[in-house]
Amino acid sequence: MDASNSLWRATAVARNRNEPLSEAIKVDVAIVGAGFTGLRAALLLAEAGTDTAVFEAGEVAHGASGRSGGQVNPMLPLARPDDLRHAVGPKYFERMADASLKSADELFDLVRRYQIECDARQNGWIRADHCDSARTVSQANAKLWNAHGAGFEFLDGSEVEQKTGAVGYVSGTLSPRGGAVHPLSLTLGLERVAIGAGARIFTKSHVSAMHRANGMWRLQVNGHDVLAEKVIVATNGYSDSLVPKLKTSILPLTPIQIATEPLENARLDPLLKEGHTISDTRRLIMYCRREPGGEFVYGGIGYRKLAGGTGGFQWLYRDAERIFPSLRGVKWKYRWGGSIALTPDRVPHLHEPAPGLIAGLGYNGRGVAMSLVIGREMAERTLGKPMEDLSFPVTPIKRYKFRLPQVLGAGTAMKWMRFRDEMEALFPS
Repeated sequence: MDASNSLWRATAVARNRNEPLSEAIKVDVAIVGAGFTGLRAALLLAEAGTDTAVFEAGEVAHGASGRSGGQVNPMLPLARPDDLRHAVGPKYFERMADASLKSADELFDLVRRYQIECDARQNGWIRADHCDSARTVSQANAKLWNAHGAGFEFLDGSEVEQKTGAVGYVSGTLSPRGGAVHPLSLTLGLERVAIGAGARIFTKSHVSAMHRANGMWRLQVNGHDVLAEKVIVATNGYSDSLVPKLKTSILPLTPIQIATEPLENARLDPLLKEGHTISDTRRLIMYCRREPGGEFVYGGIGYRKLAGGTGGFQWLYRDAERIFPSLRGVKWKYRWGGSIALTPDRVPHLHEPAPGLIAGLGYNGRGVAMSLVIGREMAERTLGKPMEDLSFPVTPIKRYKFRLPQVLGAGTAMKWMRFRDEMEALFPS
């Protein structure tokens, strides 16, 4: 879906001027994708003195980085620590748990270090429980994660409503490390500091093919050859056939968002007045936040229509006004969406399908923070860090089972999940 009618585009910092690649070049490292992941890798590599070039098929932040909800949620979307242990094994469990729980702190530290203007605030993230069974499960699992340093706190239903203005939730879990950023401004800020460190950024520069010969990678970009010793692929939910099987290793999901024009105080005052972000435990979750300019952003999960276009917005409008009564009758000025990538085990994946080639993707809805971690990890690996010392395992690329039926049946599946969510809300016990 087109992101041109997004709040982020209307309120982002000024863009840098980049040009398409117009000649053959040779670099140490070529990076495919100018989003959070690719630009974080570019920054680290450039600071290490590596000749680095980033190639983006559209403009910087064209993909999920410029379209996301901007919530900085410091954990992987796995219910229990044992789920992560089962997914990656005991060797990587502690490393990945630590990396994910510290991912928000890492992001906000990066923003402060480079003075990136992106409306960053670390006021905490509330995950609201939509029914009694959800409360039982989420609180039990939060206690398990607290044993690993998560620091979750528990709220009853009245505290959730008092802090957020959201009605109908029975309880909630507060993560003090969570927060929010303006995602497009963060991406453009990362681009600025990466260029300042010496990286080159080429936009409207689609990498159409690449192959390895004589110890070098040869990329085809706008009809020109790019020679590189190493390649990082950072395309996530926008992956194509450049790396064989990479696109089919993830399930694309379509998050959608709406945003109001600046609201008057009477409507805005009850909403997230302590600066928290919020999401919930439904199968079709909502996630939202209040902006410094007085706008309110509300997000959920949409779907691609078989005939083209994106569905789910009408439900989003109704849902927002049901959960936040003060929003009834507001003007929703913006609407937009994009693509994110799910993996079968719900953890990010690192792949090295050939010497000197590394790809990282699959943030499962936690991309704002985790993409920066993966970008850093891939850069460190490219600089020579041993594979066994990474925080994430390097695994073979595997096809996502039953991917096509899930893509084609997304609309029907979401109607069923929405019905189950509504029944649980009506009969919460």
